[in-house]
Amino acid sequence: MSGSGQRVLNLLRKMIVDGEFPAGERIAEIPTADRLGVSRMPVRIAFRALEQEGLLIRQGARGYAVRQMTSDDLAGAVEVRGVLEGLAARQAAERGISTDVRETLLACLEQGDRLFEKGYVSEEDLAEYHDINKRFHQVIVEASGNMAIAEALARNEHLPFASVGSLAVDRNNLAQEFRRFNFAHMQHHTVVDALLSGQGARAESIMREHANATLRYAHLFGGQRGEGLKIIQ
Repeated sequence: MSGSGQRVLNLLRKMIVDGEFPAGERIAEIPTADRLGVSRMPVRIAFRALEQEGLLIRQGARGYAVRQMTSDDLAGAVEVRGVLEGLAARQAAERGISTDVRETLLACLEQGDRLFEKGYVSEEDLAEYHDINKRFHQVIVEASGNMAIAEALARNEHLPFASVGSLAVDRNNLAQEFRRFNFAHMQHHTVVDALLSGQGARAESIMREHANATLRYAHLFGGQRGEGLKIIQ
């Protein structure tokens, strides 16, 4: 997904979490694109992604509605992801990390370090981090050698915010987002240390805590709704 497409996806995800699109409300491409000041294509792609994440429900041939979510729905899905990714990390550490996996993990750390070393982040930085984060998590699951984990995660990703790609960004408070994502990146460093040291229990514990950070999304998006919605492409 392009950088502009990722920004549209992040913004729509945040608007749903904030309640700007209430549960049960029907949403369509053209008015949503007009509201965000973008073309229909990134909105169409974002709707499909949000349906896969479980935030939207398809209604009819082209329409969607916002899914009703509860805190229990979110907590349950995220907890399952944490358990599965924790298991993957433990099994990867116990099997031993191959040279290729080691190089990929270290490359993810290096790329993230470059993003955060300047002490602030832009929307473009966070879009890049989204891709780094997905690759980091995927390689750990693959390194476990347990296809059942990957299959279980794929099924779980259809629940709200259960996907590792479900990153919501508050563009009105990028200083806060720098702190949040920099902390997540530091967790990546600690899990890589555990993996390379063969410390399965430690790797599992860190990955479970890392997933649970998602549960704080609902408390991150305060302030005035409707501000900063214009997307520059």
